Amino acid sequence: MVERVIATDAALALIAQLQAQHGPVMFHQSGGCCDNSAANCYLPTDLAIGAQDVLLGQVGGAPFYIGKAQYAYWQHTQLILDVVEGQGGTFSLEGGTGLAFHTRSRLFTEAEWAVVEAQVARDLAQVSGPAL
Repeated sequence: MVERVIATDAALALIAQLQAQHGPVMFHQSGGCCDNSAANCYLPTDLAIGAQDVLLGQVGGAPFYIGKAQYAYWQHTQLILDVVEGQGGTFSLEGGTGLAFHTRSRLFTEAEWAVVEAQVARDLAQVSGPAL
């Protein structure tokens, strides 16, 4: 299995801190505009996830989503959730900590991409059910 999203140790530590303070959290990779294409951390009740969102995986026990249109553009990359010093977007839970989540990425190798494609096909088959 190839993870489509992973987190650095610094990001995992900040996630654990936010979970200790707020309880369960979730992430949504923003598509831009006023939050600068950031990975925003939310309480599960603060953002409605819908059919236009793709679950990439889990980081620190928190689900990580991305919009379907943005996923189509970034599908060949592994997202790496990291932390930088400074103020991030105003919508994310880590605001005020002096730290901000930051998304990095790297292209999948050809071998990794083949595995990801197989995983996506398997996931779609499970959602769709058997062919008629």
